[in-house]
Amino acid sequence: MILHLIFDSLDFKSWMVLILVLLILYDVFKNRNPSNFPPGPWPLPFLGTVFTEMDFKTMDKLTKVYGKIFSLRVGSEKMVVVSGYKLVKEALIDHNDGFVERPNVPLFNKTFKGIGIALSNGYLWRMHRKFTVSHLRNFGEGKKAIELSIQQECVFLCDAFRVEKGPFNPQVILNSAISNIVACLVLGQRFDYHDERYQNILCLDTECVQLAGQTRTQLYNVWPQLFEYLPGPHQTLFANYKKITDFLRGEIIKHREDWDPSNPRDYIDTYLTEMQKKKSDPEAGFNIEGLVVTCLDLVEAGTETSTTTLRWGLLYMIKFPEIQEKVREEIDRVIGQSRQPCLADRVDMPYTDAVIHETQRFGNTVPLGFPKLAAKDTTLGEYFIPKGTAVTTSLSSVLYDPDEWETPHTFNPQHFLDDKGQFRKRDAFLPFSAGKRACLGEQLARMELFLFFTSLLQQFSISKCPGEEPSLDGEIWFTYAPAPFRICVSPR
Repeated sequence: MILHLIFDSLDFKSWMVLILVLLILYDVFKNRNPSNFPPGPWPLPFLGTVFTEMDFKTMDKLTKVYGKIFSLRVGSEKMVVVSGYKLVKEALIDHNDGFVERPNVPLFNKTFKGIGIALSNGYLWRMHRKFTVSHLRNFGEGKKAIELSIQQECVFLCDAFRVEKGPFNPQVILNSAISNIVACLVLGQRFDYHDERYQNILCLDTECVQLAGQTRTQLYNVWPQLFEYLPGPHQTLFANYKKITDFLRGEIIKHREDWDPSNPRDYIDTYLTEMQKKKSDPEAGFNIEGLVVTCLDLVEAGTETSTTTLRWGLLYMIKFPEIQEKVREEIDRVIGQSRQPCLADRVDMPYTDAVIHETQRFGNTVPLGFPKLAAKDTTLGEYFIPKGTAVTTSLSSVLYDPDEWETPHTFNPQHFLDDKGQFRKRDAFLPFSAGKRACLGEQLARMELFLFFTSLLQQFSISKCPGEEPSLDGEIWFTYAPAPFRICVSPR
């Protein structure tokens, strides 16, 4: 009777207020944190910490407030951020089986669909990773052929630099060179730097990396069912990926027309063969759609990060000409001008190797890596991380950890040199991440960086353009990249 009277007394506005309060209480109850869960900013009902920008600089600020392990909430999904070498090592290496899965990230899963390599899980991921590692070993990293391929591309790269008679932005040329190494491995061919169709694909891919880091784009992750029908940068991202995957499907069709299982030319050919072998094992995911996404994984990750690292390298060389001069002196002493650099030279070039490593550390190209998923209940540090929680490890905080690096905020090749000037490894050097989800192409990237960087400085003196002073502050995309800059080169 009393409830009936209360209901009769409520007008429409009161009903709306009551429903809203009940929904808020439901949201609070549903998303309450378990005992000993990492602290973090207070989330808004339904939206979580959606107005907290998901970039490494914001994460660094939050670390100072909440500690090296803290939590965020994107919509209704919880995320834990881990910072500092010791805790990141604990997460990626000591608990590598606990954080080996990938979470569902709607912005990427619309295209990558939880298949391929980067965003897949379980048996499908293990099978694709094993197959891809084997391919890279047989077709590239474990053979002299890939070194010769990179050396050949170094000639094309240096020729393209030599054509430039005045100030120029090296980004497109570097992107073309790096992408050709991946194209040879995956597609079995290289592309001319002036190939308009392929250059368009590279531009679309670069734009995807830029858009993926924008807060407006990441709003799609909060409420994909709504944003699917709204305009915004996420729609451009999806359209770009559609054009790139259409290009890859076209290349796969060409391969199938003259495919010879006994004479594989590249990754696509070997994958087509694997599809035949795995017909009786559909759970392994070896099918055309899996091939398209896997190729996208390799072309995207294999091009953008190495290109960006090389751009950082050239930027540091024009900002620190005294370091550039020391690199050239070592090149002249070990290699000279009569032959191309080769990988065997690296052991005799500790200073150049140190400069490249410091470029990777200081450039901080992939500051937050890609999130993992707690596969089981885990204790990390002093906090409890329940199964199903997304975990982001801040690689930036490792590369700049003041407990691990003598001068973390200074470009200093001495970080990788001992008292005798010999190269030394550093445990906190994790630009490729670590554990079972570490970058598959680490060895290929290391080969590319050494040969491209050394070849350019063997052939050219690189300097700032008159009246221009490039900034060392980068732009936050999905990666962390230098702001556009121009260089001047003088043949040696």
